[in-house]
Amino acid sequence: MTTASLSTLPEFAAQHGFDLGTVPYTGRVLLESLLRHGDPEQAAVLGERLARGADPELEMPFRPARVLVQDYTGIPLLVDLAALRDRVAEPGRVSPALPVDVVVDHSVQTVWAGTADALVRNEALEMSRNRERYTFLKWAQKAFRGVRVTPPGTGIVHQVNLERLATVVSEDPDGTLFPDTVIGTDSHTTMVNGLGVLGWGVGGLEAEALMLGMAHPVRIPSVVGVRLTGTIPSGAAATDVVLALCRTLREANVRGLMVEFTGPGLTALSAPDRCTVANMAPEYGAMSAFFPVDEYTLAYLRQTGRPEADLRRVEEYCRRQRLLREHPGEAEPRFGRVIEFDLGSVGPTLAGPSRPDQRISLGELPTSFAALHGAAERTSDGVTDGDIVIASITSCTNTSNPRAMLAAGLLARRAVERGLRVPAHVKASLSPGSRAVTRYLENAGLMVHLEKLGFHVAGYGCMTCNGGSGPLNPGVGDAVTREGLTVAAVLSGNRNFESRVHAQVRAGYLASPALVIALALVGHVRADLDSEPLGIGSDGRPVLLRDIWPDVAELQELEAQFVSPELFTADQVPVAEWDALTAGDGETFPWNEESTYIRFPAYVDAGPKAGPLTGARVLLALGDDVSTDHISPVGDIPEDSPAGIHLRHHGVRDFNSYGSRRGNHEVMARGAFSNPRLRNRLVGDGVSGGTTLHLPTGERLPVFDAAERYAASGTPLVVLAGRNYGMGSSRDWAAKGPWLLGVRAVLAESFERIHRANLCAMGILPLLLPEGRTWDSLGLTGHEVFDLALDDVRESGLAHVTAGRVSFIATADVTSAGEWDVLLAGGTLPHLLGRLRAKEAG
Repeated sequence: MTTASLSTLPEFAAQHGFDLGTVPYTGRVLLESLLRHGDPEQAAVLGERLARGADPELEMPFRPARVLVQDYTGIPLLVDLAALRDRVAEPGRVSPALPVDVVVDHSVQTVWAGTADALVRNEALEMSRNRERYTFLKWAQKAFRGVRVTPPGTGIVHQVNLERLATVVSEDPDGTLFPDTVIGTDSHTTMVNGLGVLGWGVGGLEAEALMLGMAHPVRIPSVVGVRLTGTIPSGAAATDVVLALCRTLREANVRGLMVEFTGPGLTALSAPDRCTVANMAPEYGAMSAFFPVDEYTLAYLRQTGRPEADLRRVEEYCRRQRLLREHPGEAEPRFGRVIEFDLGSVGPTLAGPSRPDQRISLGELPTSFAALHGAAERTSDGVTDGDIVIASITSCTNTSNPRAMLAAGLLARRAVERGLRVPAHVKASLSPGSRAVTRYLENAGLMVHLEKLGFHVAGYGCMTCNGGSGPLNPGVGDAVTREGLTVAAVLSGNRNFESRVHAQVRAGYLASPALVIALALVGHVRADLDSEPLGIGSDGRPVLLRDIWPDVAELQELEAQFVSPELFTADQVPVAEWDALTAGDGETFPWNEESTYIRFPAYVDAGPKAGPLTGARVLLALGDDVSTDHISPVGDIPEDSPAGIHLRHHGVRDFNSYGSRRGNHEVMARGAFSNPRLRNRLVGDGVSGGTTLHLPTGERLPVFDAAERYAASGTPLVVLAGRNYGMGSSRDWAAKGPWLLGVRAVLAESFERIHRANLCAMGILPLLLPEGRTWDSLGLTGHEVFDLALDDVRESGLAHVTAGRVSFIATADVTSAGEWDVLLAGGTLPHLLGRLRAKEAG
């Protein structure tokens, strides 16, 4: 076995005169990558700058060890590659240059819940709905070398990554050892940072370029140290820590930066705790959220059944390369800045009602909801404003954490013993991130108590966390619609944007699994759980949360007794119908023009759209915090929506979800900006529900219909927005959809990192409004005709904008030369196609 090709990191640092001990561990992984890929000069510059805590101000090609995708992002990615094969003379040239794992976890939905047969019924429905998509995946696994598919029913992508795929240290066929690194098409790819594996989320188009051999150009940002002190108090959990950090780090503005955790408080967090914290890096705005490898990492690898030889390899290699944090008291690296965070300040926490950074204490829950809804309490058929209609233990964020899950099970047991029950209007569900979770809950005798409260396993996938929450309990949805009630969901997930969990649910609260159980028992968000009872026990006495809350010693004992390696190494039990699927062996995919799931994508043959952008109209005028869920919804397709009408016209009865239709651009274009909670100020300050004004006629139309009219008249389009445009999921369809509608540029106060890159990857220019100005304060209304002078935008980085009587200079938010190449080529796919054809010609 060997290390990096030139020298070890300590030797390299000594040769170039910088102190490796002061370089953040994140930077050490980047240094190793540069060295191994033959760029010692750039490595020396990076190392010297990081060693003194300076901003690197450096663009480097990042070459990860592997790519990780889930089915909602992975299928459209593979559809794009299949389309590229049709456009080149040698189809075999279009094949991944590095390993790609596709984990099928997003398609299963919580249609049935609260019954013993919910799992079987949901998996059967998943297979019947997605047979065509899954057959395509089987073809792709045969056709593209290096593509490995983890079947449905296995678990959630990031938990599967932690428990099975991540190596921490990898080995080439020639015996070269190197740090495991990963790029994923899901924004929560950062979860594996908790194991000391550097990685982050990108858009699917960026991943396609990586897979076809292009390096991922990264402008290395400042590394921010988050110095942890203290210990987590009794009664709090890792979920509470990360929800508190979301608020703290958002306020500290770490958007787009690399975060690294340091300090004596690291020893208070187990590896699963760290992974919970790292998972939500997108929610606090960071590019990555790194924890260095240490004894806790090794303990987790042992707990999940990794061979002892692998553990020795990790420990020895990381020690040799100074990637191992060995002593809690050792000198800390130097960071661009340091944010102090006391773990002892954390208590039981919720986040809501509409953003993950809206941290509240248990006592603040009623006032939080009242601020959203008001004081009135209307009732319809037994359902009242503020009732919890969905309570879901879901998401890899928390189901990957044994103590968090054992705490939920133990609280459930005590609640059942006291005679408490969950009200009928609450749809309760459990969707673990792997089958190991169910095994240790069963072995500990806790699963039976969860089931008595309605928390039966509904499936092994993202489910409610990703908006696949299914219908509300019988009668509840009708009651909500009839009176326009404001109801709530509580889930152990990582996002709670409006309508993400369910179209009829306005308020969403994130919580630990145990608090999900507690709130389900209460049945509404109008109670202060610090002082009000969960319910009345069978003995007629009130039961308070503190009466049945598990203590840390109990959880540690249960974990030591019941969470064992064989649970993680046991054979998986994939959905039976998956094994029965068959696919062809051809190099190219046999497209079916009648398919409503898999179509040849329209944007493959797009070309550059350079030069001025004149006579443009505003398609939408939006405010702050517009998420990719607002831009490209993932949930159910309404029957009366443009997408629903299109599917009905093609004879489709079961529309499935927008996420499942991402292989069909016709559906996805019609779904763009159709979220019912989208606020388009062109049509007023309230919720516009996916409509806009066609200008200059002033007619109110669905966004897709308005875009069709603009296309017919040859009118290019722009979008106006506020801060944090494109926050949330990494979905590239939030850029593909607008491109198909004719959007050429987005003018916003700021962009979320992944979405900004996705816009460039589709040839849409992201433009920043002048510093400190909003489109309102500039005097814009959205009714103007826009002219953008773009002739020298690459050289100057500036665009001169004229809109009616308003003129201003916008700044192109394009961060690298590679991004400019892609943007000006018309997007990633035309750029890749040009490179492939050049190789064939040359």
